[in-house]
Amino acid sequence: MYRTHTCGCLRAENVNQTVTLAGWVQKVRNLGAMTFIDLRDRYGITQIVVEEHSPADVREAAARLGREFVVQVTGRVLERSSKNPRMATGDVEVTAGKLTILNEAQTPPFTIEEVSDGGDDLRMKYRYLDLRRAPLQRNMILRHKMAQEIRRFLDSEGFLE
Repeated sequence: MYRTHTCGCLRAENVNQTVTLAGWVQKVRNLGAMTFIDLRDRYGITQIVVEEHSPADVREAAARLGREFVVQVTGRVLERSSKNPRMATGDVEVTAGKLTILNEAQTPPFTIEEVSDGGDDLRMKYRYLDLRRAPLQRNMILRHKMAQEIRRFLDSEGFLE
């Protein structure tokens, strides 16, 4: 199974469930005994934890991760000890029991975050990466919804496309 949940849907009611997530690595923070991975898909971000007592293959895979690697993680949802109110999934984290690197990636030329550090020319050169950013995704979703609504209205008025 590719995934059971999206990165933006896990909440406190999912605690103790075993889930499989897939997405891009937003950020990796290696603190020695623990590694924190922010996993992103088009629905949100979930924090993944790789602990010192995690399986050896999981720790090795986590050590190889870079920004924008595509990974699949299976693990248990736990309540976070230090909650992050700025994230929709800030009450939970997933402890990795299995970590599979689906695709390695070169480090992108700019950060793929709400506000990017790439200039317009650089972002246009790498448009396929820029389209992963949340503001552009929101614009595409709005454009889609507006087109759907216009089509729905015109159809109800008897127009044919």
